[in-house]
This record gives sequence, structure tokens and C-alpha cells, in this order.
Amino acid sequence: MDKEQDKKLNLWNIVGLGLGGAIGTGIFVLLGYGIGYTGRSIVPVVIIGCFFMLLAYWYNLAMPLMFILEGGDYSMKTMLFNPLMTGVSAWMTIINAFALSSYAIALTSYLCIVFPALLPHSTLCSFVLMTLFFLTTIKGSRFVTILENVVTIVLIVALALFVVFGITKVDFTNFFSPTADGGFFRGGFSGFVNAIAVMGWACQGTTMAPVSMAAVTKNPKKTIPVAIIIITVLLAITYGLMSYVAGGVLPYEQIAGANLSVTAGVIFPRALYLFFVVGGGIGAIASSLFGGLAMFRYPLMHIAEDGWLPAVFKKTTKSGYPYLTYIVFYLISVFPILTGMQLDSAVSLVMIPMMLMNLYINLVCMKLPNAYPKQWEKRSIKMSKGFYYVCCVLGAFCAGVVAYNLFKTLVLKDAITCIVIIVLLLGLSIWRLKIGAVKKEDLEKRKEKIIKAALAAEE
Repeated sequence: MDKEQDKKLNLWNIVGLGLGGAIGTGIFVLLGYGIGYTGRSIVPVVIIGCFFMLLAYWYNLAMPLMFILEGGDYSMKTMLFNPLMTGVSAWMTIINAFALSSYAIALTSYLCIVFPALLPHSTLCSFVLMTLFFLTTIKGSRFVTILENVVTIVLIVALALFVVFGITKVDFTNFFSPTADGGFFRGGFSGFVNAIAVMGWACQGTTMAPVSMAAVTKNPKKTIPVAIIIITVLLAITYGLMSYVAGGVLPYEQIAGANLSVTAGVIFPRALYLFFVVGGGIGAIASSLFGGLAMFRYPLMHIAEDGWLPAVFKKTTKSGYPYLTYIVFYLISVFPILTGMQLDSAVSLVMIPMMLMNLYINLVCMKLPNAYPKQWEKRSIKMSKGFYYVCCVLGAFCAGVVAYNLFKTLVLKDAITCIVIIVLLLGLSIWRLKIGAVKKEDLEKRKEKIIKAALAAEE
């Protein structure tokens, strides 16, 4: 028994894993868009944004305080959702393909730096890349774990070099001036909030890896919440330093809406610049795209098996590859590319319904202390009910603010697409439940099973 316990992950194992997962492509891709909204006040934006997004995912911190949920996010949502919201969550998984398109678009932008001849063919390049990455899923991707570890090391080195080389080139005396180029709070309060909303994609990863590790973590009720808080603090410091360099070296006009390679080109000698672009930018984005495609395989299969998709989508090849489900996933992922959608809009189409869902979940969390009084008494971090309820409400508010501000920045056609997506998420869920393709009794049985397992884990 002791040997088995020794194999489990401790606090710093979880912190390392979570921080590696949280520092991802979002900072490479979206920092320029955040600067576009708020100028050099991008520094407080990303620092506040990390804690803002922690609140937006409050349920990922609140539930591990009370329960040991080996199924992570899936188990949490099953416990909290009614049948309709379970369906919305299932369809939301498919809509995540929009976010994958942002990786292909970003990857093209970095490839164009190394191969400028690709620039006039950016749309075609993004389409081809998306297609090639999907084709790799046919044979599976067992090498992804090794690839992720290598890329994480390269990524951390690239970001550390970016800060070390760039920090001395920032004009500190003028950085906080509202009148100097770029300006602090350039877009006023609304620009500041818009920047937080846009940077939400980069700042949101602090809770996701830790909550998925409950089954292999020592004392998960204490370790996971504490690790999430530590990861959030470390991410805020890392992003703050990066934003200081990205927002302070070049004039606003050169960096607004641009990726980090623009600043990297000024602060690095040629060899390190290429290392940053290839090892940091291209490597991180490609790794995230591989990881995303691998991560969604089994959830997509479960969605088909549970009946949310028509029965034909259960079909697989002899090796178990769910080819029809992946075809749908692929078609959704190339839609933003072929329609010329901006990268931040593609991200928003995923973030807006996701944040609306988080708004709902955070409010539902308010019922947990009274529904499970024994688990509330055994919570790992002591807080009053009043404080807990305030955090639930603030979490819902933060998620709502992100959704609203992302929506209002969309152009008309993307705003219409977003509304259509939300209506489809609800409509398809209602339809599958109404025709009996998904049975409410089966969903309730699954919920009871997960609750029973969570309560038994503490015995």
C-alpha cells in the first residue's frame, strides 16, 4: 500500500504538470490582440486575467475542496448538470473544433516568418496544415506524451530567454505613461476589460490539468486546490514579465495584433530568434494541436455512444478509429479557416458558450454545502459559507463578463455564427432527449454512480 502511495503525485508534481499545461500557445498567439485593446496596460491585464479566469472556473477549485472526483471535469459536470445541460456540454465538445482552427491559423503565421513565400497563401496553408494534423489521428499518436514533455522544456527556455533578453530593452521611464506611445489604458476601462476577455484563452489553463489528476494524487482534496492557487500565481508572474517585454520594446503600431515574433526579432540575435520562432512558437502550437486532437478522441466516442450523436457515428475502423465523428470534427475546424475568420474570433466562438456554461455551473455550486453537509464539513480549505457563496457569484460574474465582452467585439457575421452555435447546442440537446436517443434515466444512473464513487473515496 505504501509503495502504491509513493507512486502518486505530490503537490510540486501537480504544480509542474499544471504550469506546463497552462503556459501554452495562447500567450504566443493572443498577446498582440490584448495589446491592441489596452496598450502597455497589458501587464496588469494578464496578471488580473489569471485570477479572473480562476474565478470564471471557480467550480474547478470549489469541488475538489469537498470531493475526490477521479473523472475530473467530466465527473464534476455530471454531478452538477441536469439532462439538458449534459447534452449542451456534450455538443460543446464538438464545437471545440473551432479552437483547433486557431492553432492552424497561428501556426501559419509563424511559418510565414520562416518561409515568407507562404504569406500570400496563408488560408491554403492553414487548411493544408489542419488536414495533415487530422490525418495523423488515423494511426493514433502515442508519441504525443514524449513530444509534449520535450516541447514544454523548449517552450520554458524560449520564454525565459524572451524575458531575459527583452527586459533591459524596455523604456521603463515611459512604460506607465498614459501619453507615451501605446499608452497605459489606451482603450480606457472598456479596452482593459476587452483585453482581459481576449486573453482569457491564454489565462484559463490553471485548473484543467490538476483536476484531471485526482486519481493519482496524494491527498487530492488538499493538494489539488493548493496546487491550482500556486499555478495561478506563477502563471501571473510569468505572463506579467512577458507582457512587460512584449508591450514595452516596440511602438504600439508594430505590436498591436501581432504575435510575439515581432518583438523577438528585435531583442534576439538571428540564431536565438529562429530558436524562439521554431522551438517556442511553432513547436508549442504544433504540440497543442497534436494534444488537442488526441485529447478529444475518447470524449467524442463517448458522446456518440451515449446517443447525443446519431447511431451511425458509433462506427469505427477495425483499429477503433471513429472516422465519421472525426470527419464532423474536421469540417467544423476548417470552417473558420475557409471563411477567413480572424484568429481571435475563432477563439471567441468557443469561449463564449464555454463561459456561459461556466456561469451556470458556478451558480449551481451554491447548492453543494447544503446538499452535502458532511463533505462541506470536511472541506480541505476552511472558509465560511458566506465567503464561498460570494466566490460562486463572483465566478458566475467573471464568466459572464468574458462572454459579453468577447461577443460585443465580434463582427456581425461572427456574432450571428455565435448565436447559431448556442441555439444549436440547446436545440440539438432538446431534440436528442425528446426522441429518446438519450434517456434521462441513464443520465441519472450515471450521476448517482459518480456521486456514490466520490462519497466512497473518502471513507
